[in-house]
Amino acid sequence: MEIRHFRPDDIPTLVALFRDTIRRVNSRDYSPEQVRAWAPDDVDPARWATLTDRFTVVAEMGGHVAGFADLETDGHVDRFFVHADYQRQGVGRALLAALVAEAVRVGMGRLFAEVSITARPFFTRHGFSVLAEQVIQVRGVSMTNFRMERRF
Repeated sequence: MEIRHFRPDDIPTLVALFRDTIRRVNSRDYSPEQVRAWAPDDVDPARWATLTDRFTVVAEMGGHVAGFADLETDGHVDRFFVHADYQRQGVGRALLAALVAEAVRVGMGRLFAEVSITARPFFTRHGFSVLAEQVIQVRGVSMTNFRMERRF
Protein backbone atom coordinates (compact mmCIF):
# COMPACT_ATOMS: atom_id res chain seq x y z
CA MET A 1 0.00 0.00 0.00
CA GLU A 2 1.19 3.49 -0.83
CA ILE A 3 -0.05 6.63 0.90
CA ARG A 4 0.54 9.65 -1.31
CA HIS A 5 -0.52 13.27 -1.48
CA PHE A 6 -3.67 14.16 -3.37
CA ARG A 7 -3.42 15.46 -6.94
CA PRO A 8 -6.18 17.58 -8.52
CA ASP A 9 -6.66 14.97 -11.25
CA ASP A 10 -7.73 12.53 -8.48
CA ILE A 11 -11.07 14.34 -8.02
CA PRO A 12 -13.20 12.24 -10.43
CA THR A 13 -11.86 9.00 -8.92
CA LEU A 14 -12.41 10.21 -5.35
CA VAL A 15 -15.96 11.38 -6.09
CA ALA A 16 -16.74 7.95 -7.57
CA LEU A 17 -15.15 6.21 -4.55
CA PHE A 18 -17.15 8.42 -2.16
CA ARG A 19 -20.44 7.66 -3.92
CA ASP A 20 -19.75 3.94 -4.31
CA THR A 21 -18.61 3.47 -0.70
CA ILE A 22 -21.73 5.11 0.69
CA ARG A 23 -23.97 3.11 -1.62
CA ARG A 24 -22.25 -0.22 -0.93
CA VAL A 25 -20.95 0.08 2.65
CA ASN A 26 -22.87 2.79 4.51
CA SER A 27 -26.13 1.44 3.11
CA ARG A 28 -25.92 -1.20 5.88
CA ASP A 29 -26.71 1.53 8.41
CA TYR A 30 -28.69 4.10 6.43
CA SER A 31 -31.97 3.88 4.54
CA PRO A 32 -32.14 4.06 0.73
CA GLU A 33 -33.54 7.61 1.04
CA GLN A 34 -30.63 8.66 3.26
CA VAL A 35 -28.09 7.07 0.91
CA ARG A 36 -29.59 8.87 -2.10
CA ALA A 37 -29.40 12.21 -0.25
CA TRP A 38 -25.82 11.62 0.91
CA ALA A 39 -24.44 10.16 -2.33
CA PRO A 40 -26.50 11.56 -5.21
CA ASP A 41 -25.62 11.15 -8.85
CA ASP A 42 -25.01 14.91 -9.13
CA VAL A 43 -22.17 15.73 -6.75
CA ASP A 44 -20.98 19.35 -6.72
CA PRO A 45 -17.40 19.33 -8.07
CA ALA A 46 -16.70 22.76 -6.53
CA ARG A 47 -17.00 21.23 -3.06
CA TRP A 48 -14.32 18.72 -4.02
CA ALA A 49 -11.93 21.37 -5.29
CA THR A 50 -11.34 22.29 -1.62
CA LEU A 51 -9.19 19.16 -1.34
CA THR A 52 -6.36 21.16 -2.91
CA ASP A 53 -6.40 23.57 0.06
CA ARG A 54 -6.05 20.86 2.72
CA PHE A 55 -3.78 18.06 3.77
CA THR A 56 -5.29 15.31 1.65
CA VAL A 57 -3.90 11.82 1.27
CA VAL A 58 -4.79 8.98 -1.07
CA ALA A 59 -4.18 5.27 -0.46
CA GLU A 60 -3.29 3.08 -3.43
CA MET A 61 -3.11 -0.70 -3.54
CA GLY A 62 -2.04 -2.49 -6.66
CA GLY A 63 -2.37 0.67 -8.71
CA HIS A 64 -5.96 1.25 -7.57
CA VAL A 65 -7.22 4.04 -5.32
CA ALA A 66 -8.29 2.27 -2.13
CA GLY A 67 -9.23 5.28 -0.01
CA PHE A 68 -8.63 8.91 0.85
CA ALA A 69 -8.87 11.35 3.74
CA ASP A 70 -8.50 15.07 4.26
CA LEU A 71 -7.58 17.24 7.20
CA GLU A 72 -8.46 20.91 7.61
CA THR A 73 -6.09 23.31 9.37
CA ASP A 74 -8.19 23.29 12.56
CA GLY A 75 -7.98 19.49 12.95
CA HIS A 76 -11.30 18.70 11.29
CA VAL A 77 -11.34 15.44 9.34
CA ASP A 78 -13.89 16.26 6.66
CA ARG A 79 -13.77 13.23 4.36
CA PHE A 80 -12.51 9.77 5.23
CA PHE A 81 -13.51 6.95 2.89
CA VAL A 82 -12.19 3.48 2.13
CA HIS A 83 -13.29 1.80 -1.09
CA ALA A 84 -15.84 -0.99 -0.57
CA ASP A 85 -13.45 -3.55 -2.08
CA TYR A 86 -10.63 -2.61 0.33
CA GLN A 87 -12.45 -2.63 3.67
CA ARG A 88 -10.61 -4.26 6.61
CA GLN A 89 -7.27 -4.36 4.82
CA GLY A 90 -5.48 -1.63 6.81
CA VAL A 91 -6.34 1.23 4.45
CA GLY A 92 -8.24 3.24 7.05
CA ARG A 93 -5.52 2.66 9.64
CA ALA A 94 -2.86 3.90 7.19
CA LEU A 95 -4.88 6.97 6.21
CA LEU A 96 -5.53 7.85 9.84
CA ALA A 97 -1.84 7.40 10.68
CA ALA A 98 -1.00 9.93 7.95
CA LEU A 99 -3.53 12.42 9.34
CA VAL A 100 -2.25 11.96 12.89
CA ALA A 101 1.36 12.41 11.77
CA GLU A 102 0.45 15.65 10.02
CA ALA A 103 -1.54 16.87 13.03
CA VAL A 104 1.41 16.19 15.33
CA ARG A 105 3.86 17.77 12.86
CA VAL A 106 1.94 21.07 12.81
CA GLY A 107 1.11 21.05 16.52
CA MET A 108 -2.61 20.34 16.51
CA GLY A 109 -4.00 19.29 19.86
CA ARG A 110 -6.81 17.18 18.47
CA LEU A 111 -8.58 15.71 15.47
CA PHE A 112 -12.36 15.86 15.22
CA ALA A 113 -14.97 14.64 12.77
CA GLU A 114 -18.63 14.00 12.14
CA VAL A 115 -18.63 10.22 11.84
CA SER A 116 -21.25 7.95 10.29
CA ILE A 117 -22.91 5.11 12.16
CA THR A 118 -20.85 2.78 9.97
CA ALA A 119 -17.50 4.43 10.74
CA ARG A 120 -18.04 4.95 14.46
CA PRO A 121 -16.52 1.59 15.53
CA PHE A 122 -13.38 2.25 13.46
CA PHE A 123 -12.85 5.69 14.98
CA THR A 124 -13.55 4.38 18.49
CA ARG A 125 -10.92 1.64 18.02
CA HIS A 126 -8.44 4.34 17.03
CA GLY A 127 -8.79 6.53 20.08
CA PHE A 128 -11.69 8.82 19.19
CA SER A 129 -14.40 9.58 21.77
CA VAL A 130 -18.01 10.41 21.03
CA LEU A 131 -18.84 13.98 21.98
CA ALA A 132 -22.45 13.80 20.85
CA GLU A 133 -24.90 11.87 18.73
CA GLN A 134 -26.60 14.25 16.35
CA VAL A 135 -29.26 14.34 13.68
CA ILE A 136 -28.26 16.34 10.63
CA GLN A 137 -30.10 17.32 7.46
CA VAL A 138 -28.64 16.29 4.12
CA ARG A 139 -30.64 17.56 1.14
CA GLY A 140 -33.73 17.66 3.36
CA VAL A 141 -33.28 14.13 4.75
CA SER A 142 -32.55 13.50 8.46
CA MET A 143 -29.52 11.36 9.26
CA THR A 144 -27.75 10.34 12.46
CA ASN A 145 -24.01 10.76 12.90
CA PHE A 146 -21.59 11.32 15.76
CA ARG A 147 -19.31 14.21 16.64
CA MET A 148 -16.07 12.55 17.71
CA GLU A 149 -12.59 13.71 18.68
CA ARG A 150 -9.15 12.41 19.47
CA ARG A 151 -6.89 14.53 21.66
CA PHE A 152 -3.11 14.35 21.68
